[in-house]
Amino acid sequence: MSKQIISAHPVAARRRAHGWSQEEFAVRAGLPRSSVSAIEAGRLTPSVSAALAVARALECSVEELFGAGGNPADAELQWAWKPQMEPCRYWEAEVGGRRLLYPVETLPGGVVHDGIFREGVLHERAARDAGETLVLAGCDPAAGLLAAEYAAASGFRLLAFSRGGGPALELLRQGVVHVAALHRSTAERPARNAETVGERLGGGYRLLRCADWEEGIVLPADNHTRSVSACAHRIRRWAMREPGSSARECLDELLVRPRSSSHVATSHAGVAEVVRSGWAEAGVCVRICAEDAGLHFLPVRTESLDLCFSASMERNPRVQALIRLLRSRAYRHLIDELPGYDASRTGELMSI
Repeated sequence: MSKQIISAHPVAARRRAHGWSQEEFAVRAGLPRSSVSAIEAGRLTPSVSAALAVARALECSVEELFGAGGNPADAELQWAWKPQMEPCRYWEAEVGGRRLLYPVETLPGGVVHDGIFREGVLHERAARDAGETLVLAGCDPAAGLLAAEYAAASGFRLLAFSRGGGPALELLRQGVVHVAALHRSTAERPARNAETVGERLGGGYRLLRCADWEEGIVLPADNHTRSVSACAHRIRRWAMREPGSSARECLDELLVRPRSSSHVATSHAGVAEVVRSGWAEAGVCVRICAEDAGLHFLPVRTESLDLCFSASMERNPRVQALIRLLRSRAYRHLIDELPGYDASRTGELMSI
């Protein structure tokens, strides 16, 4: 036996002994060829069901392929962030060669969970390749549209967690998401997104333009104030965003003096809902959320929404699928139809 075969992953060695190509073996095991390649290269730890399928196809035990523990999923169990309670529904994705579990949150589009974690054991609902999910953190209200179009165009899944720009970049720095969205760039400071990424993450990243949009003050439907400065001076009860978010930064710049509020929203839609419910007189969010809630909107500035990812991921099929989608004429047309969105630069790629 050659030195190459001896040093190969047990799955690769046994597959070659059978004389099967990766494509042939993938068909026999009922897995995508990309998953077989990732398993053999050590970039992907298979789920329990996938490991059993591989073992059956190779006519051996899971222990022979993945070690004495016999349960590769449990051996590599890692939470992207700690679940709030147990039992906990979860999603699974591969990020940076690690198999990560994500506690279920309310995501746009109602993504079905992959399983339940109960008493220290994973109970899979259905087998899914962790390498076919792209994980994004950001505050785009149209993330549900992006996820749906991404799945339809590529066959991959997009998990879009609602996070402000600062927290999203921190998750990217920690290596638990593939993509972080931020919208600090304005017409006056067009390089702000790149500067922010450089300051917080350093070099070796890419920015993919998702859209330009209008951010401003949301007011009750019967409040037709036309002056931003009048709002800044007269309004006392504001719906606040969390520190580190671009909307909070915008509001802090508008106010004559710092304000505090017991009503802190974690999304643009959350700000609109607080105002609509009467808990606050005004707040800062993007136009689409104000119009969807039937509220009055006073534009303040145009911002650039960029998607940030590591340069090492640029050739990854999941990221390539995202780039192709944003550059497609059909998707750009959809974005242009959203209130306050401008897709004239959607799909542009910049290096940091």
